[in-house]
Amino acid sequence: MSHVFGRSCAKQLPIVASGEGVFLTDTDGKRYLDACGGAAVSCLGHGNRALVDAVKHQVEQIAYAHTSFFTSEPAETLAARLVALAPGDIDKVYFVSGGSEAVEAAIKLARQYHVENGDDKRTEIIARTQSYHGNTIGALSAGGNLWRRRQFEPLLSHSMHHIDPCYYWRWAEPGETPEAYGQRVAAQLEDKINELGAERVAAFIAEPVVGATLGAVAAEPGYFKSIRDICDRYGVLLILDEVMCGMGRTGYFFASEAEDIEPDIVCIAKGLGAGVQPLGATLCSRTIFDAVAGGTGFFQHGHTYLAHPTACAAGVAVLETLTAESDDGGNLVSGVRDRGELFLGLLAEALADHPHIGDIRGRGFFAGVEFVQDADTRQPLDPAMRFHAKLKQQAFEEGLMIYAMGGTVDGQSGDHTLLAPPFIATNDDLATIANLLRESVDALLPAA
Repeated sequence: MSHVFGRSCAKQLPIVASGEGVFLTDTDGKRYLDACGGAAVSCLGHGNRALVDAVKHQVEQIAYAHTSFFTSEPAETLAARLVALAPGDIDKVYFVSGGSEAVEAAIKLARQYHVENGDDKRTEIIARTQSYHGNTIGALSAGGNLWRRRQFEPLLSHSMHHIDPCYYWRWAEPGETPEAYGQRVAAQLEDKINELGAERVAAFIAEPVVGATLGAVAAEPGYFKSIRDICDRYGVLLILDEVMCGMGRTGYFFASEAEDIEPDIVCIAKGLGAGVQPLGATLCSRTIFDAVAGGTGFFQHGHTYLAHPTACAAGVAVLETLTAESDDGGNLVSGVRDRGELFLGLLAEALADHPHIGDIRGRGFFAGVEFVQDADTRQPLDPAMRFHAKLKQQAFEEGLMIYAMGGTVDGQSGDHTLLAPPFIATNDDLATIANLLRESVDALLPAA
């Protein structure tokens, strides 16, 4: 009997033994094609030699040193390289161990920025329903996933408020263009700011491409430009949560590049450490840093493993791999952008004729497939079916790892699967993912 307290008390999981490329292998020798990177983490696949060697070298030098005493060469190098890639005025990097920590730091930094400026009435944070920002109390409060929030609701912050997501396929009005819809839902931010009192709102936080809760839903054209304008108009900071969609996942190092906007604070993780080490970061503008540096001079926040040297060494190796020039003059990230449409096309070819496929969407190697009872009416499947859970298990038995979730529509109904294959996946691998997914769907919901 295992003494590990796992995610599910009822499941006995296979034991992973090894990983190579896009595959994981268990102790019985069965191989699984990792079509989701675990949770959009393993962007460079498994067993990458350069990453393993970077970690081994760093451990031999110095594995850990507390940041109240030292900085380290890997942290300094990684911060400089991230800033060089980051949009706009982003100039400082605060390293943490994962996405939830990055969001917690962002929320607290936004609050402290306003306090440092003598604007301590700004206590409210606005986010979106059907969003996910992490599982710590602050991050969970910001998130709009009803299922994750429900039992912890009494503990969550009342300073968090929510507006609708930008989810055109599901919520657009008949005849409404994508651009008009985007402007309509973006205007909800201004309405909410005025409802709360403009002098009280500290920040707005959003995922540029919504991951786990909606399934790779990107905003409509112009939406984020309007969001940026509204934030500027009212002195509200814009926090972008790129924990899942950043670090090349959508074909851009920072997902905000596709929206042509500049955040005040951006959160990254997952692909930053590529699964080789737990690593995340909160990046902020020079303006925000200067407010703290010129005020108290101290960010009142911290964790034991901030800027962990070994984790940062892995991050440096990840960036080196992502930015290495390929034979065609591009790199892995530009390759993801170029092949993203191919991936969506393969999914459409394999799945689009199935009567229970509602929508196939995404950007880069970040794709979502939404399942419905009726494709014409877009009626969700009965939540009691727990289709997403059954699909995940069926695919796993077929040797395919997918990130399937429920509650897509309103936190209760709606099923989707998220696909986030490693950037090293070949076109044949992408085709195999699409075909195995179709076989798994057919096993549960026959097409005829």
